[in-house]
Amino acid sequence: MNSKFAAALLLGGGLAISACSTVDKETFGYQDPTWGEANRATMAAQVINPNPEYDTQVPETSAVNATNAIDRYRAGRVEQPDRISTTEAVSEGPE
Repeated sequence: MNSKFAAALLLGGGLAISACSTVDKETFGYQDPTWGEANRATMAAQVINPNPEYDTQVPETSAVNATNAIDRYRAGRVEQPDRISTTEAVSEGPE
């Protein structure tokens, strides 16, 4: 291999690698203060009120009722809920 070619290749490689170097601040623990801001903004948008207060008290649960419901389900005696329609019949137009 030609020595001039090898020197040019070595110099070009060194310049290419030096272009990939990072800023010293980032290398030694510097962190951008806005890093992760999009993630924090998205999380804040999803959490409306972390300590909500309700007008009505949330009913307490009962382990006995839950156990009875599971037993009814396993035995095939599920209590069917009342059927409630949420839409009204719409007429085709004036007759």
